[in-house]
Amino acid sequence: MEGRSVSSHHLVCFFFFVSVFLEVSIFAQGQLLIGKKPDPDNAAATARWLVSLNSWGVLSTISSDMGGAPFGNVVSFSDGLPDQGRGIPYFYLTTLDPTARDALKDQRSSFTISEYPIGTCGRTNPENPTCAKLTLTGKLKLVDRHSSEADFAERALFSKHSEMKDWPKDHNFQFYKLEIEDLFLIDWFGGPKPLTLDKYLHPTMAQ
Repeated sequence: MEGRSVSSHHLVCFFFFVSVFLEVSIFAQGQLLIGKKPDPDNAAATARWLVSLNSWGVLSTISSDMGGAPFGNVVSFSDGLPDQGRGIPYFYLTTLDPTARDALKDQRSSFTISEYPIGTCGRTNPENPTCAKLTLTGKLKLVDRHSSEADFAERALFSKHSEMKDWPKDHNFQFYKLEIEDLFLIDWFGGPKPLTLDKYLHPTMAQ
């Protein structure tokens, strides 16, 4: 009886440590967390880290149905194959949804993501400056379906969101990208970090 009790105790401990490990090392899409969060002083690296590890965010457009009011929509995205992201978010959208319809009439858009879904903010409130957040502003553009960029978008999105492959064909989903013009990053106290598009696209990833 004593031997069984010890074995059961060890088994419980084993599963506890396994669950803790998985919680720490896995994020939303079941992929292992790649690299630690960059130093807050490295704004470009932090921004690219956020985009690489996130899988969804809020995409805001100028509503064509509500007289030009801003409309935010939760959407999935990808900036490239795992650990090979380019920093440009791609989306798989249908005009049955307001976001794509809006973009075809007015391309002005913004896309916001947070560090919180990655799991590295702990119990910190998502609005706390130490829990990084990034807003990319620019133009939401339809990608030519016959271009090499469309092939890239498909690989990027379907590798991160395999369910997309089976979305209804009669919904006419198409690939879109956000052509970034401005960046707004908060990753520590002291207000937004100065970050140019060139530095964002060509970051120094040292941590």
